[in-house]
Amino acid sequence: MSLLHQNPSEEMDDAARGEELTKGTSHVVVATIIAAMLVSIAIAVYVIAGQKPPAATGEILQVWTHPMRTQTPAFDANGAAMARQSFDQVLVFVRVKLHNQSPHPISLLQIAANTTLADGVHTSYAASANDYNRLFLAYPELLPLKGKALPLDATLQPGQTIEGDAVSSFRIGKPQWDARKNLNFTFAFQYLPSLQLTPHSAVIEQ
Repeated sequence: MSLLHQNPSEEMDDAARGEELTKGTSHVVVATIIAAMLVSIAIAVYVIAGQKPPAATGEILQVWTHPMRTQTPAFDANGAAMARQSFDQVLVFVRVKLHNQSPHPISLLQIAANTTLADGVHTSYAASANDYNRLFLAYPELLPLKGKALPLDATLQPGQTIEGDAVSSFRIGKPQWDARKNLNFTFAFQYLPSLQLTPHSAVIEQ
């Protein structure tokens, strides 16, 4: 029999086999897609179920600043005379509300003010409650800005909310401060991720 002349039945058999092969392949593709979708859904459910809300939440209630020219003391801690120096600084006061929404006590460790200037990010850690109060003894003109100091070692019980003030200092001049790109505050807690809050109201200069 010539290669150009084949039996019609053989041609039909080949076509049927091709159709069966195509059907089998399509079934495998569909099954693979469905399996991949089920795996993706399972992973998404696992991730969502494993996510927990942050232990601490908060809100920046107010931020105000005070640029000032500062002069170092004429004597050191031992009473010895020392050369006095002057420098510019900007005091940043923040009033914040923190809330513990976890079922366990959480401990505050540190507060930092962060701002981006022309040369990069600058961070200033807040003064302790004692130093906060001493600031107003050293500079009585700042008394109108004084509030209740927020202890840096505060412990919040489950469901507790605390509110207080903190102050940080940046050794820069007012023009440099005015050219800042942003401002936010970081609250560090023991054994927990830090909480970063951004003011939603205008920063007031006093």
